[in-house]
Amino acid sequence: MEKRVVVIYPHPDDESFGAAGTILKFREEGVPVTYLCGTLGEMGRNMGNPPFANRETLPEIRKAELLNACHILDMDLKMLGYRDKTLEFEDIREVALHLKQILDELKPTLVITHYPDYAVHPDHNALGAAAIEAVQLMDTANRPEVWAQAISNNYMDVLGKPDIVNDITNYFEKKMEAIFSHDSQAAGVLGQFKHVDKLESDVQDDIKKRFSKEHFYRWKYTD
Repeated sequence: MEKRVVVIYPHPDDESFGAAGTILKFREEGVPVTYLCGTLGEMGRNMGNPPFANRETLPEIRKAELLNACHILDMDLKMLGYRDKTLEFEDIREVALHLKQILDELKPTLVITHYPDYAVHPDHNALGAAAIEAVQLMDTANRPEVWAQAISNNYMDVLGKPDIVNDITNYFEKKMEAIFSHDSQAAGVLGQFKHVDKLESDVQDDIKKRFSKEHFYRWKYTD
């Protein structure tokens, strides 16, 4: 059983779309979970039609949504303070050292992050790479396991089948609640799914199939 889990993703809503069920499972088992969120997603494109936000107000809206999601998922939150859509331009070593300092304090047995080069968004790839380097910089005796999440269309063709496939059917409703707590972003993408129970049964089945499994690869360090 894990002693502590740390989730490292760059944006508010990455945690809910990517690992909400896994997080809920760990919390049900009594395992503490901390989310290290890279940015406030302040460059998000969805500001409504008509607009409900502007560039000045969107960060606070997304922060409030993130706090709500973390409450639903019953996990702690630490904001890393980076700027949205600029993580790829940060010095990866400096970001890794920043993350290592936090990991040394939290002493997780498991870190969950994005799989570099197979996570679609440049911020995903950059922070995933920094997280993996941060763990590599740790003393091997204290190094946690890393689960890396790939989400590109071709990841299975290149990487093979994931090592971990979590069936999170029992947490589906709570996962959807966490996703929709990020209303400024999820409403546009998944607005039609907001009331899943009112949709046709075949549509319900498709949604549950898409969101009821979470996949990860164990990162293999060579030293």
